Amino acid sequence: MKDSQALNTKLNNLPKGSGVYLMKNRSGKVIYVGKAKSLRNRIRSYFRRGRHIDPKTEALVSKIADFEVLLTDSEIEALLLEANLIKEYKPRYNVDLKDDKKYPYIKITLDEDFPRVLITRRLEKDGSKYFGPYTDVKKMRATVKLLNDIFPIRSCKVFPGENAAENPCLNFQIGRCFAPCVGGISKAEYMLMIDNIIKFLCGKTREVVQSIKRQMKSYSAELKFESAARCRDQIKGIEKVIQKQKMVNTDRVDRDYIGSAEVGNDGCFSVLQVRDGILLGRQHYYYRLGNEPSGEFIKNFILNYYRNVAVYPSEILIGGEIADRELIEDWLKENAGHKVEIISPQKGSKVNLLNLAESNAMLLLDELLLQKQSSKKKIPHSIFELQKILNLKSPPRKISAFDISNFGESEAVGSMVFFKDGKPKKGNYRRFKIKSVERQDDFAMMSEVVGRYLRRTVDGIEELPDLILIDGGKGQLGSALQVLRSLKLNIPTISLAKRIDEIFVPERRESIIISHSSTALQLLQRVRDEAHRFAIEYHRKLRGRKSIASELDKISGIGEIRKYRLLIHFGSVKAIKEAPFSEIITCPGIPKNVASAVFNYFHSEGEKITIGKD
Repeated sequence: MKDSQALNTKLNNLPKGSGVYLMKNRSGKVIYVGKAKSLRNRIRSYFRRGRHIDPKTEALVSKIADFEVLLTDSEIEALLLEANLIKEYKPRYNVDLKDDKKYPYIKITLDEDFPRVLITRRLEKDGSKYFGPYTDVKKMRATVKLLNDIFPIRSCKVFPGENAAENPCLNFQIGRCFAPCVGGISKAEYMLMIDNIIKFLCGKTREVVQSIKRQMKSYSAELKFESAARCRDQIKGIEKVIQKQKMVNTDRVDRDYIGSAEVGNDGCFSVLQVRDGILLGRQHYYYRLGNEPSGEFIKNFILNYYRNVAVYPSEILIGGEIADRELIEDWLKENAGHKVEIISPQKGSKVNLLNLAESNAMLLLDELLLQKQSSKKKIPHSIFELQKILNLKSPPRKISAFDISNFGESEAVGSMVFFKDGKPKKGNYRRFKIKSVERQDDFAMMSEVVGRYLRRTVDGIEELPDLILIDGGKGQLGSALQVLRSLKLNIPTISLAKRIDEIFVPERRESIIISHSSTALQLLQRVRDEAHRFAIEYHRKLRGRKSIASELDKISGIGEIRKYRLLIHFGSVKAIKEAPFSEIITCPGIPKNVASAVFNYFHSEGEKITIGKD
């Protein structure tokens, strides 16, 4: 594809301006999104012969069959468009960052006369102020609870106006609200609390304390001792929080320290937020590695992370280099309303905090990988229950189930499905067309199918199961056991009869009946039913082929190729039967005389079509 004339034409006519390019595979799927100052130079570099590229980029280039370009007026526009398209298409060779829309925000409803503090997962342009997103939901809820304890703002939807309440609600009675709905607090005093909440969430806790102290002195001077006591309690609550916080910067500059860690194709970003010199909190995001170099990783993360934050720091500290640093700083300045500098520290306390962020990222990534590993190794309870019921030496994690499907003596088939840890492993499914049994003999057919499969396990071609499940009763079980003995295999084997779902085991006269609520029985039923479905599906497919052959093969001039063309064009034999001659003759690759033969075969009565050879 890359050497095709059409692609070469596109490469020769690329624009020189800035923009975004989308690389596509043969099926038209977007596999990589990038931006360029010069689209012409950047895209042509992918296809330049003799260019030295790393293995990841080489893998990307080998998949490119086409591309699309989008021109922009500036590099900043290209930067933002690139980030938006990555979020939209989630290309395989770009970094795959977990969508921050899943994380909650703290919302302050500034569009209301008496604002509330809410938790939401939707970021809207509704006049409200948002803080977040928060990856630690538990700590975020604790923060909201603390704010409601220190600042008793309203939580209900009732407020002065058309829906004003006649009497304050229970929250006022227990001291959790100042009842603005009945004029319990002036709007000016209420908005002072909201301003302090905003400063608190911005990390300006000491500034909040100073503001409340000034307010308390004012109340005392006016002899409003109850209001002054309320301010005193608010200060005590905030100072308890300050005592628990860690001072890390004496210059009190707002900074974000972004650390990252990578293991294999998994990665994690950890953001330490320092506000007013205090370590305020930590956010973290997992991602899957794409094709970008490390500078592109951090660039894409910053674009995704800071597009939705409510408070921007003055400095963002990262390890290593970042692509398009100046462009991103311009974009951050435009959004923040003040200068935001991206720094890669080399020494001092800033390096120590950056190392702490990287250690946090590695710790979180280790936890994620351990969870993945444990989930893979986790064995369902039904497997252990089955081990106990059958008195097996080890859990039957791998189960092979066999079934036979036949109607009369024609098209008899067998199936084998494979389950591992209670889940189907479809790559191990096998189906068999019965070869050695000519009469209707389910026992002999079962013996053939089990034997053909187990011989392949002996040769190391197939995976050996921990348990064999036969669909049927004692007869089918006996057939399978004979095969096992002949091959000198010692694999636990049972059968499950359909009538009352009784389990037959070797060397036991009575069947095992277990409760229908048993997870072990439900697992066996699921495996047995899947084997039955797989066998029936194969049987129907063979019968369908035979039906088609018996109809179309009888028509003079119809061979395999023409039969295929007719079926592709009409979709089924039934559609061919019902089609008028004028439609049959339009089928590609079907001569007029063959079309007339097809029409005449299915219309033995009535007008005949007679056409000689072309």
